[in-house]
Amino acid sequence: MHKDGPASSGSSPVPPATALLSDAAAPAALAQDLRPPSIALDGLFQAIGEAHIYTDAKTAADAIPDEAPADLMAQYNLARQRPDFSLKDFVAQHFTLPERKTVSYQRTPDENVRDYIVGMWEVLSRPPDTQVAYSSQLPLPFTYVVPGGRFSELYYWDSYFTMIGLYENQKIDLMRDMVRDMASMIDRYGHIPNGSRTYYLSRSQAPFFSLMVDLLAMHDGQVAYTTFLPELQAEYDYWMDGQDSVAPGGAYRHVVRLPDGTIMNRHWDDRDTPRDESYPQDIATAAESGRPKNEVYRDLRAGSETGWDFSSRWLADGHTLSTIHTTELLTVELNFLIPHLQQTLAHAYDLKGNKEEAARYAHLAEERINAAQRILWDERRAAYIDYDWKKGESTSILSGATVVPLFLQMATPEQARAVSETVRKNLLKVGGLIATERTNSGQQWDAPNGWAPLQWMAVKGFNQYGYDQLASDIAARWMGRVIGTYEKSGVLLEKYDVVNPYISPKGGKGGGEYPMQIGFGWTNGTLLGLMNRYPQNTRVVLDRNPAADQPSPQPLPPMNAYGVQSDADALNRYTQPTVT
Repeated sequence: MHKDGPASSGSSPVPPATALLSDAAAPAALAQDLRPPSIALDGLFQAIGEAHIYTDAKTAADAIPDEAPADLMAQYNLARQRPDFSLKDFVAQHFTLPERKTVSYQRTPDENVRDYIVGMWEVLSRPPDTQVAYSSQLPLPFTYVVPGGRFSELYYWDSYFTMIGLYENQKIDLMRDMVRDMASMIDRYGHIPNGSRTYYLSRSQAPFFSLMVDLLAMHDGQVAYTTFLPELQAEYDYWMDGQDSVAPGGAYRHVVRLPDGTIMNRHWDDRDTPRDESYPQDIATAAESGRPKNEVYRDLRAGSETGWDFSSRWLADGHTLSTIHTTELLTVELNFLIPHLQQTLAHAYDLKGNKEEAARYAHLAEERINAAQRILWDERRAAYIDYDWKKGESTSILSGATVVPLFLQMATPEQARAVSETVRKNLLKVGGLIATERTNSGQQWDAPNGWAPLQWMAVKGFNQYGYDQLASDIAARWMGRVIGTYEKSGVLLEKYDVVNPYISPKGGKGGGEYPMQIGFGWTNGTLLGLMNRYPQNTRVVLDRNPAADQPSPQPLPPMNAYGVQSDADALNRYTQPTVT
């Protein structure tokens, strides 16, 4: 019986040190070592981090060695014995930085924000990858969009909100290619990693793949569900691995079984070492924690899997990163996204004529929704709140995640009404919704910051339950903040200070592990969706900023994805051989 997850990276189901991509599975002919750089270059990678050779620790994880890791390590171990050895010179001689398309955009004097977004699709798009020997990048077979800034690879949950904008701009081929890239990673690795890098393979991110298929089905019809059914099933199997053998009160990987037998999910990472992309920072955090270091590393990694890296939601004391305990929490998003995946599987199996599996997954979805309602709804707070499964109680953090069950249409009408009042009273600020009520934590997923995916899910969620005025108000405030910042800076950003009445051209102080990033995929995508849905609000905002013609109102996509019919072109497209 599993009582808890793997105790160390050595006992975890991470691809083994010798794991290679087969030629048949990889987009390029090269076989790829799937070990993260911190393992493949054990000792050298740590030394690079300690010496702060690169300003951003992620650069070390992305740097490309000039020869096989074993050969490079042999050279390093020999060279460092010399009295005149210079690590900086050794790194300069043996590593190159990947070519990066600079995420910048020269705004013309009369360019409006719509033109900026259209232009940025080209800036943020990447062609199918050509595999580079010894690179940490996982090659993708189709064109894709990166978030921007330091993030030069495909990211999981970010991509859904980016796809909203591609849908709005009718860049369907690009949107479809991104879904295919996600599917290709499931086919090769058994899951969608946090991002398309070897050092992300030990974890995933909030499971939005089924929502991506919903969005694609809005254009391609029901054939999208049957085409991606194998990947939807594999995604589910990954998240539920070990569910049949977990003892009550225990956990294994992403699965938790509560004392009463209820199955829920938590975030997890199969490794318990410092993250490659934040190596020196993680070592420092663990050193000041007074806790077993591997435990801290695991929780930091699990925190990255949430997509909220980092937030007071994950901190035992609400403000100190070293108290992070992500693996002890059942989060709102994850435990409502899983039943959406179950619902999608039920629908896909029904389309395939497999009524037995369709009925089974529909029942599992109903059971999970009921469980999530029972465990994550906090009547006293009138909100959905994360649950500490080890303590057997809700946490104290109110966050924007409380809107996710409304976004997924899994809240009751009474709960939706309560959430609308809670959000209006506690989370709605001058520039939109704050991530949490907590201030001065130093973490980027706390007040005063607001983030595009939270605004989108809130607007759509309240819309679906009839709280149109609140949805419109959130959209107007957020558009005012984002477009107002664009007016001053000429760019769209990753996140924004939504509390300060003054609009900063830099978006605010930012917080977190890295500086403010520009681009930015999910801001571009959801802003376009909101502008199309709320042209009158947009008009008011643009009257204070660059003017632009506005289209007629459109409903937020996807609407009823299960009811869209496939046309002949879509059917032909899905019956063509797919190169993976």
